[in-house]
Amino acid sequence: MSAPRPAPRNGAAPRPTLAVFKLASCDGCQLTLLDCEDELLTVAGRVEIAHFLEASSAVRPGPYDLALVEGSVTTPQDAERVREIRAAARFLVTIGACATAGGIQALRDFADVEEFRATVYARPDYIATLATSTPVSAHVPVDFELRGCPIDRGQLLEVITAFLAGRKPDVPDHSVCFACKRRGTVCVTVAHGTPCLGPVTHAGCGAICPAYGRGCYGCFGPSGSVNLPALIPLLRRDGMSEDDVRRALRTYNAASFVEVEGAGAGGAGVKGAPS
Repeated sequence: MSAPRPAPRNGAAPRPTLAVFKLASCDGCQLTLLDCEDELLTVAGRVEIAHFLEASSAVRPGPYDLALVEGSVTTPQDAERVREIRAAARFLVTIGACATAGGIQALRDFADVEEFRATVYARPDYIATLATSTPVSAHVPVDFELRGCPIDRGQLLEVITAFLAGRKPDVPDHSVCFACKRRGTVCVTVAHGTPCLGPVTHAGCGAICPAYGRGCYGCFGPSGSVNLPALIPLLRRDGMSEDDVRRALRTYNAASFVEVEGAGAGGAGVKGAPS
């Protein structure tokens, strides 16, 4: 972790080092970085990619100027590893619903982990896991959280560019409703009575589901201004049962929406574990 940076070539100034790490996740957010295509060569030219196993087996030791971490902390090994990553990183940014909210894995927080382990695995005694799935910020200080399942490529490039430039990333905290208005999408709830989590969900996907006539699934987690007491009666009016509402709020970002409920932003009709 204390090895020096690679010597600059041709006397040029050393480039900042970028490292990408994965904990418990599906790799989708790392693939978003690879999916940047046209922009990736430019990014690669401005940084020294020191650790990114999804893209290359070549690994350089830290310290790193910027570390991107995907995935939630679900095992004792994850918890130890993320502390090592934090110690080696000047800036640490978590990417995706798993790293920022525990992800789908956090559904275990409302159930019996031992029952899950015995049901899923033929040899559950080989599986070492924690009782909860937690975001990285529950274990170490995080400099910025980029939400989404998966993250948006434009927002990812903005975050990398901002840290390289020494400024704060410009990632808005408004809701999907704002994005719908910007692209001229007719409100699916108002026009068609379609249940939609857009009013309480963080923007970043470009409001793609409402644009195709479907309600928002809440992939990017709670927005900066959440009013569940106003939204939940609308969801019920549009045909969702209490269980439907509970499941909608506790899917990709279960831990984050539970945190919102606990903060008093609305828990009416959504209390209790998902069935």
